[in-house]
Formats: sequence, C-alpha cells, structure tokens
Amino acid sequence: MKSDTQKKGVIWKQARKSHKQKQDPRVKEIKQADLDLLQLAAATGEIDLKYLDESGFCMWSEPSYTYYFKGEQKRLEQTKRRGRRLSIIGFLQPLISFVYGLVIGGVDRKCYIRMMEREAQETAKTGRMRIIVQDNGLIHRCREVQQLWSKWESQGLYIFFLPKYCSEMNPIELEWKHLKKDELSIRSNV
Repeated sequence: MKSDTQKKGVIWKQARKSHKQKQDPRVKEIKQADLDLLQLAAATGEIDLKYLDESGFCMWSEPSYTYYFKGEQKRLEQTKRRGRRLSIIGFLQPLISFVYGLVIGGVDRKCYIRMMEREAQETAKTGRMRIIVQDNGLIHRCREVQQLWSKWESQGLYIFFLPKYCSEMNPIELEWKHLKKDELSIRSNV
C-alpha cells in the first residue's frame, strides 16, 4: 500500500553534494583501473595501501534527508555556520588501521607534512612499499610538499592521486560520513 506522499510522487531520500558534472569520465575510468590493481596488490600482501583525507566538523550540520519529487534533485541553501571547527586528517588501511590527527581550525600543509613524514618513517622501518591514495587538495601538491616526494619515495612511500572531484573513490569518506552522522550527532544531542 502506498503512502500519501508516494501517491503524490514524493519520496524520502538522502540529500548530498555532487561534483559529478565536474568529473572527467575517461580520467576516472583510467584511475579506477589503476586503483583496482593497487587494491589487488594490497590484498595479496605485496604492498601496504592507505587512504588519506581531511575533513572538518562543527556543531552546524547539513540536512541529510528530505522529501523530493521523483526524478528531481533538491538544492539546499547554505546557512551561516556557528561554533569552532574541528578538523581531522586520517589514514585508513581497510580492515587493519585508522590513524588520525585532530586540529582546532583547519589542516594546513605543515600538519599534512608532519603526518606524511611520520608515515614515511614508519614505512622505512618496515621495508615495504606503501601507497597513499589521496585527492588533489592544494596542500597535497604545494611546492613544499612536492620537494619531499623524492625523499618519501626513497623511504618506500608513494602517492597515488585520485582524479579531480572523485572523492567517492576514497573509502575514508565513508568513515567521515559515519563520524558526522552517527557519532557527532549523538554527542550534540546530549
């Protein structure tokens, strides 16, 4: 039996931001094939594969579900944010580890470099090849960071850049979503 809203062509559905129109489908396809090979190498124990990302949290949160007319995408206007921002930078190695650092304010290149230096030192101790999968954030490609790439590679740490606007290829995004939706919303209601 259909509800009144379903009869009117309205459904309850998750709202989300999308950058799909900005994606290059060919580049995404190539990078996905490369990532699939890296994931296979990690599954067979040939390499260590970790996913890096940053996110921010505050008491203000976007609505996550709303009513839509079938076939339409609803746009949500941004409201003024309140409170201090807590930022997090993390490394996810699926089924193995989730390491992160917290910062009041935003994650900058110095914080990113400290985390990557720690990963490079740890990688050098293991003697294994480690690949860090990350987006194309400005701090990931700034001149100061680029000057460290060869040093990190000599320690066994390599960077794999995801295609632009393809954050859905990074599984750490699901961890951030879980933290924001489940953990922080519970704490803010207490």
